[in-house]
Amino acid sequence: MTQLTLTALPNIPLIQRGDDLAAIILRGVRDANLTLEDGDVLVLAQKIVSKAEGRMVRLRDVTPSPRAEELARQCGKDARFCEVVLWDTREVLRVRDGLIVVETTHGWVCANAGIDRSNVAPPSGDDDEWVLRLPEDADRSARELRARLRAATSCDMGVIIDDTHGRAWRNGAIGVAIGVAGLPAVEDLRGRADLFGYHLQVTTIGLADQIASAASLLQGQADEGRPIIHARGGPMSRGDGTAREIVREKELDLFR
Repeated sequence: MTQLTLTALPNIPLIQRGDDLAAIILRGVRDANLTLEDGDVLVLAQKIVSKAEGRMVRLRDVTPSPRAEELARQCGKDARFCEVVLWDTREVLRVRDGLIVVETTHGWVCANAGIDRSNVAPPSGDDDEWVLRLPEDADRSARELRARLRAATSCDMGVIIDDTHGRAWRNGAIGVAIGVAGLPAVEDLRGRADLFGYHLQVTTIGLADQIASAASLLQGQADEGRPIIHARGGPMSRGDGTAREIVREKELDLFR
């Protein structure tokens, strides 16, 4: 690897429930004057996957539970929003004004269970407030999308679904992989020699997270409208990993 090329696919429409993301990707690849090749990676923003899968929730339809009401008092958020957070929460870890940190049902430790209001447009003619949940199973979403793309192109490519998460001990959110197919999520370098012949003992690399973070630079966080990134030239190791590989076992987590 001497060069990594990232390209934001152009002309991606606002995604609606039921949209065919594979067809949209293939059209975007053509519009970018690209041809998919073995080893390419496509990185999709979580929001478009969630929208296509119908994961939007209208807060007017949500009845908060007593636990959600308690959380709302602690953090100052809408109790209906807190209820949606609880739907996707395995354990509430920390609560303070304006923030709920949870372990999600997917295993992620993140703010508000990944429930988001930004770039969540209501359906046409609807003035109600809506929020967006993470995909039910982003690994499955990535696998299914990869299968569609392979059937259409015969290319062996990787697919990553990324989201923006904060990090313990460091300010600033970055892109991370929450769904992976067609490449290892974590690359094990133990046993590989360094420049001086020393064999690495403990080094494992968050390959999918690194690609997701790079892609998120182009995706942006506001009104950029670039949710699908084509990556070429990265260290595309063979293998078919899942984002579940990224989740550290609780008994090995020194900070919980």
